[in-house]
Order: sequence, then C-alpha cells, then structure tokens
Amino acid sequence: MVSLQNYENHRSHIIMPVFLSACAIPISMLFWFINVIYSTFYSDSKNQVKDELVVSPWRWLIAVMLPLFMAFWGLKRKSVNLSGAILGLWMGFILTLTSFAHVACLVAFFVTSSKATKFRSHLKKKLEVDYKEGGQRNWIQVLCNGGMATQLAFLYLLDVGCIERPIDFDKYYRSSWLSVGILGAFACCNGDTWASEIGSVVSNGDPFLITNRSKVPKGTNGGVSWIGLLVSLLGGMAVGLSHYITVLMTVDTIVLQLAAPQWPIIIIGGIGGLFGSIIDSILGATLQYSGINEKGIIVEHPGKGVKHISGRQVLDNHSVNLLSSVITALTLPEIAKVVWF
Repeated sequence: MVSLQNYENHRSHIIMPVFLSACAIPISMLFWFINVIYSTFYSDSKNQVKDELVVSPWRWLIAVMLPLFMAFWGLKRKSVNLSGAILGLWMGFILTLTSFAHVACLVAFFVTSSKATKFRSHLKKKLEVDYKEGGQRNWIQVLCNGGMATQLAFLYLLDVGCIERPIDFDKYYRSSWLSVGILGAFACCNGDTWASEIGSVVSNGDPFLITNRSKVPKGTNGGVSWIGLLVSLLGGMAVGLSHYITVLMTVDTIVLQLAAPQWPIIIIGGIGGLFGSIIDSILGATLQYSGINEKGIIVEHPGKGVKHISGRQVLDNHSVNLLSSVITALTLPEIAKVVWF
C-alpha cells in the first residue's frame, strides 16, 4: 500500500510539469497571435511598419511558464496558499511581459523571503500566535507585497512596452524611473521580511522601539535591532543584484556601453531595503497596536489580560506593508537620480 502511494506521488510529480507545459504553450501562442493581429491593424492605420509592437513568442511563452512554475513551487513549499498563487500568476505575467529584470526582482523577493520565513521556524512559533509553516501568503498578502510593483509595471507596459532597458535617467528617463520604482517596491518588502524573519531570531538581545529607542519584546511592531537593519540592507541588495545581473544578460552590449554604469542599482536596492524597513517600523510603532498577553505572546489587538506596548489600532500588518512599499517605490527613483547624475 505504501509503495503504491509512493508510486502515485512520483507519477504526479512527473505529470504536473508536462501538464503545465501543455497548457502554457498554446496559451502563450494565442497571446502572440493576438499581438500580431493587433500590430498589423495598427501599422496599416499609420501606413508604417511597427515591428517593435510585436512581442516575441518566446517572451509570451516565458511570461506564461515562469509564473506557473513559481506558483507551483510556492504551493509545494507552502509559501503561498491557492488564492495567493492565483493572484501571483497574474502579477508574474505582467512583470515578465514588461521586462525580465522586473520579474527577476519578483523571483529574488519570492525565493529569498520564503527561505527567510522558514529560517529557525521553531523559535518563531514561540513568538507568533498565528504562525504558519512556510508563511502561506494569501491573496491579501501577495497584493500588499506586489501590488505597487505590478501597478508600475502596467505603466511601463503602456509607456515603454515590452523591452529591457538599462537604468539611465539621462537617455531613458521614464523607463528608468519606473524600473527603479518596481525595484524599490520589492526591495522594501524583501528588506522588511529579512529584518523580521532573520533579525528577530539572530539577534540575542531584545529589540528597541524605533521611535524612542526603548527596549521592547521580540515581535513588537516597530521594534528594530542593529542586526535587523543590517539584514534589511542585505535583503534589498539581493533584489538589486538580481536586477543588475538580468540587465547585463538581456540588454544589448552596445546599449550597455553607451549607458550609465549599472552597478549602482545594487546599492540602490540596499537603500530601498533599509529605507522600506525603517518606514515599515515607524508605521508599525505608531499606527499599529502591539500588546503582550498573559502567555507572553505579542498580539495586535487589545483584549482581556493584554498589556499595551506601543502604537494605536489604526492599521494592520497588511496596510503597513502596502504603505511602506508605496512610499519606497515613489521615493527610491528620486534617490537613484542623485546617484546616477
């Protein structure tokens, strides 16, 4: 009986990738066919050929296959639930379609944050009352983490198209601004995740509240440590590094030689991770309730036997994550302009 069950599990692992490929290929070709028809009518109306309007069938295929693979991987690893995987499919499709550098930021955030969530999980169970193995992000969490980046990707799709461009505010201002904004949104989320998931279990002492530097228990909203801030910087740099490598691999060599140096994007990613984590902590310390119950566990709602630590019950954790990603995404391009100029 056990051997039969193992055989069925092994068979499902083989059949699933084949099934996904069988679905993805015709879907991607349908997108490409519609795109060709649209570009044909558009070029006829303008009496000129618009070859740049036709997106390569390879890009359509990758835009379908990669999000499917990520959703399947996330479900298998329990990093997302079904609703989160479905919404993530749509976000991954848009980001891949616009630029491979954008989806590289998503992949870096998704993979590394999932690993960070599982880091020393046995210790987190003692600190979090609603701890879930692997994180299991639902659609609300996926929306709050990737919603701003996807919105900027929509603007990139409408204004720039489906193409990879280097970061150069002098030659490609609008594409550079939008790309750095997308990078900033993911760097913020990754930096904050690294700080909360790694910093909380690596640091030996209690964190301090970012607003007044008073000591607070681990897990308190707005509580930070020097190790946590350093880790948030590294988390943002991981996203920036993925963007940098992808640009080097996908952008034409001649275009890169004529553009500004691309290595500062790694530093910009680190700034986004640190800045986003600080903004998240400030919002958490002031507008998010933190209390400790009779069992010594941090809770986000007042109640019987709960002692108030900090913050007011204005925002929840999802709202804080969304606001911090929006602020970082809109601020980081202005910081990047100073670096590149």
